[in-house]
Amino acid sequence: MTDHEIGMAAELREAPAVVRRQKNLAEPIAELAARIRRNPPQVVVTCARGSSAHAATFGKHLIERYLGIPVAAAAPNIATVYGERMRLKDQLLLTISQSGRSDDLAEFASMAKAAGALTVAIVNDTDSPLAAACHIALPMAAGPELSIAATKSFIAALAALLRLTAAWTGDEALGAATDRLPDRLAAAVELDWGSAVGVVAQANSLITIGRGPTLAIAREAALKLKETSNLHAEAFSSAEFQHGPVALVSPLYPILMFMPTDAAATGMRALAADLRGKGAALLSAEHGEAAAGRLLPVLAPDHPDADAVCLIQSFYALAIRIAERRGVDVNRPRHLQKVTRTR
Repeated sequence: MTDHEIGMAAELREAPAVVRRQKNLAEPIAELAARIRRNPPQVVVTCARGSSAHAATFGKHLIERYLGIPVAAAAPNIATVYGERMRLKDQLLLTISQSGRSDDLAEFASMAKAAGALTVAIVNDTDSPLAAACHIALPMAAGPELSIAATKSFIAALAALLRLTAAWTGDEALGAATDRLPDRLAAAVELDWGSAVGVVAQANSLITIGRGPTLAIAREAALKLKETSNLHAEAFSSAEFQHGPVALVSPLYPILMFMPTDAAATGMRALAADLRGKGAALLSAEHGEAAAGRLLPVLAPDHPDADAVCLIQSFYALAIRIAERRGVDVNRPRHLQKVTRTR
């Protein structure tokens, strides 16, 4: 970390240490995993907002991919606005939050607990109302995050989900990849995505695309461009993009693609080739030789799900440069505050 780095720039560089500290989660996660193996849910419901909702998307991929259990995102207003109790007996509610202080998350968790669900919070503030509302609170261990735009807490949530999935399934390869993640995150933030700065900074709008483990990354990247650069960005899965939004393709509408390193890559690469043929201003974060500045460098593949986490770390560094080019202070985004309380 250099002396001039403060706020978001400093906090994203803390992510490797945060993930390393999460080894303290091993025992509580093992206990939770043993509990849900004894009484496995038929469905997992997630409840989150903002960047944490994108972490929940990552959790959906992991749980459905490795356990075959359907995962659905909750609509908290069912509890907070309409006062309904959902049929969640013996199911798992997984809430994710940095602050744990959004009223709708805590109220939904209380409703789910009363309905008989096992309620779990992955939360940074274990003294928060959300943590108190749940049966189990797993500390993401991000430490104080003062920057309004979440970075290290998002990565901490992803790492906690990797650890939970590895423990739940007994997947040693996934667990080992998570243990290697701190060093890889430290390397990922140093990768130079400078070739994307000019293209993205001068755009009025753009698209981010991912699939499988990188769909959550694409969604988080789109949110960060809105938050930190006042730049409209919309995220799609590579499959969804072809059902209508592909009509937006033009040389003036940049597309930022986050390439997975698993089976989803085949279709993504085919789409990338098609988009280049249509004249798209395509920037792809993928492993390989840079071609005319359109491939953004990434680390050599290690494990597909951990690889996806490294992509967002590289992107965060890019987002700061884009904001600087657009004259926006990433540490003072307009109209935003650190804790947003909705109901």
